[in-house]
This record gives sequence, structure tokens and C-alpha cells, in this order.
Amino acid sequence: MSCVAVLAAVLTAVVALVHVGIVALEMVLWDTPRGRTVFGTTPEQAAQSRVLAANQGLYNGFLVAGLVLALVGPEAHRFAFAVFTLSCVTVAGVYGAMTVSRRILWVQAVPAVLALAAQLLANG
Repeated sequence: MSCVAVLAAVLTAVVALVHVGIVALEMVLWDTPRGRTVFGTTPEQAAQSRVLAANQGLYNGFLVAGLVLALVGPEAHRFAFAVFTLSCVTVAGVYGAMTVSRRILWVQAVPAVLALAAQLLANG
């Protein structure tokens, strides 16, 4: 495995781990002090949006599944899973940065773009 391929796998794993954290925050910790601090919500806002946040968390879980398949799925399909899922993360991160918080650009989109670039270099 080349150094670029290792870097691509590591960056893809980092993006997956970030999304595992997002899943936990949105599905489990949303209306806890930790979740409210991360997302800047009041107890009332968190209670009212708990179901919506859990739904968002579920979708982030699907991104994790795609990234895991990119890392350990059928070898012939790993690159396709990586490109598709990292592209989805990038689009979601850019949209989130435009509509919710610029911080999402740095937490989601930039790591996904770096992982995607590494994947393309390693496999292109």
C-alpha cells in the first residue's frame, strides 16, 4: 500500500469518526448539557427539536456506513464508496456552512475534501 493510499485511508477514517461523534451528539446527547453546548441550543429548543435531531443523526449514520464500506467493504468497490460518500459529506458540509454555521465547513467539508483528494490521488 502506497503512502498516499495510507493517507487516504487515514483521512477517510477520520471523517468517519467525526460522523460517529455527530451521530452520538444528535441521537443521544442532543438535549444534554454537552449537546446543547455544541449546538448552542437552550433546553427548550433542544426538547422541541429532539426528534428532528435524531433524524439528522440517523442520516449521518448512513454516511458512517458508506465510509466504513470505503475502508473495509468489498475491495473492488471501496473506491466507489469513498468517492460517493466523501462527496455527500462535502456537499452536506458546504450546505450546512451556508445555512447553519461556518464551523460546519471546517468540521465536515474540509476534512472530506482532503480525504477525497487523497482517495483520487491514490486510486486515480
